Amino acid sequence: MKKIVYLPDDIAQVGKDYLVQHGYEVKMGTDPTSETTIKEAKDAAGMIVRLPVIDAKIIDQLPNLKIIARHGVGYNNIDLAAATQHQVWVTNTPLANYEAVAETVIGFMLILAKRLVFYSNEMRQKEAYDPIGIFGHDLAGKTVGIIGYGKIGSDLAKKLQAFDMEVLVYDPFVEKPAIGKKVTEDELLERSDFVTLHLPENDQTRQSFGAKQFHLMKSSAYFINAARGALVNEKEMVEALKNKEIKGAALDVYAHEPLPKDDPLFQLDNVFLTPHIAANSVEAMDNMALDAAKEVDRVLSGEKPLWPVNHLS
Repeated sequence: MKKIVYLPDDIAQVGKDYLVQHGYEVKMGTDPTSETTIKEAKDAAGMIVRLPVIDAKIIDQLPNLKIIARHGVGYNNIDLAAATQHQVWVTNTPLANYEAVAETVIGFMLILAKRLVFYSNEMRQKEAYDPIGIFGHDLAGKTVGIIGYGKIGSDLAKKLQAFDMEVLVYDPFVEKPAIGKKVTEDELLERSDFVTLHLPENDQTRQSFGAKQFHLMKSSAYFINAARGALVNEKEMVEALKNKEIKGAALDVYAHEPLPKDDPLFQLDNVFLTPHIAANSVEAMDNMALDAAKEVDRVLSGEKPLWPVNHLS
């Protein structure tokens, strides 16, 4: 009998093809609710998860489950303690989407500095539009502060060399960055024209960026978050943007997703918003699906996973 790999939500075809070619039955979920997942995945040996929450209630009811492979880097939608208690591996795909996110962050920098959305909207809304007197800025010669020098942060630093930008790095776990200068968080905030977050979400980083940090930034600086919304105190960020403590922001992640339509961020004209799509390239989706599928195959073949985020006894 073929082992079943359950997908609460869909993944790229390359991942499903890999599983089928390696002898697994791929079972697609019909509804990502807890009740449906428990019912449909009751015989599953593996699971690949994108967005749905896989909590203790679900894990407790899946006796055959050996691995939950996260389709992505973050895994805060999976109950790690419950999985570990039930001897279920949890893995992620740390090498699959870092380039997509780094490129998106550079896109945010260009949109903010060059005022591209403003120019485009003015051109569409006015019959005759004269841009004289309204200017953007070059990236060359500006300073970027990267908070978190993991795979995404370090790749971003490498890519920014092509723009002739100075790179400052704050990461207490990195002794000497390959590209960029390591500085204190305060120095980074005080000197940077762009501050971009690339931290994991955990007890130490949650709500770690707020009024104090925004106050230290230059009034001409931009803030970018394509990591996790929970890293930032959104109320204090909104106040900093309203009061022009910083010039603007580009945000891809939020404390509550999808972002409610009555959220005050929608009322600000100095914020560029996207709906958690920084990693949404065709290439990244293929990479995440394939890497997650390979982790499932490793575990169900009796091997240890390559990218575990929990430790089993």
